Amino acid sequence: MTNVVRKLVFREFLPTAWACSFSRPGSPGSDTRSALPLICALFAALLASSPVFSTSAFAQSATATPAAAQKPPPPCASADHRAFDFWIGVWDVTPAGKDAPTAINSISAQHGGCVIREEYKTQGGYTGMSMSFYDAIRKNWHQTWMGADGTALFIAGGLNASGEMVLSNANWPGYVAGSPINRVTWTPTRNGGVVESVRQHWQSSSDGGESWSTIFDGTYVKRTEK
Repeated sequence: MTNVVRKLVFREFLPTAWACSFSRPGSPGSDTRSALPLICALFAALLASSPVFSTSAFAQSATATPAAAQKPPPPCASADHRAFDFWIGVWDVTPAGKDAPTAINSISAQHGGCVIREEYKTQGGYTGMSMSFYDAIRKNWHQTWMGADGTALFIAGGLNASGEMVLSNANWPGYVAGSPINRVTWTPTRNGGVVESVRQHWQSSSDGGESWSTIFDGTYVKRTEK
């Protein structure tokens, strides 16, 4: 209700409504000879016909939700932000050529799903961690890895046509042309839409991508708590 309408209600209509409330036929002080009954009838007709005072207008005003008051969606709820969720879980990691797991990798969503955190630990005591997130400005995924040996890795990229997450330091803004290229590919294996395992394949190239050597190739299987 605007300020103009509020002023009109308090100045013109409320006194009339108050007077009409005490002028019902038979009520104390009522005067059937006065013009007040006619005024009250006209006032009632005005209330019934006016869109400002109609009950439907007041009902719509009470139930309407201002656009500014509507709650916005979570900042990291888009499909692009959820593209790496298949890696979330606690995994037993078995390197290629091994018959049994040699490491545990715990992958979790943090900070409202805006960050994917990795905590890696081998049976031999080596540890490392990474932070992955979707950069909505550059429209790609970024991961920063740091191991207990001081090795840092900065890689970026996204999903390919096969649904694999492929990140490379050649896509990182700080990449120096001519330096070795590191490329890490995560390939999920699904059964009925459920991810049963993930293959992580880390490769490196020193000739601009003409040839590749494997640094790490491991299969992740969801850990079964005993």
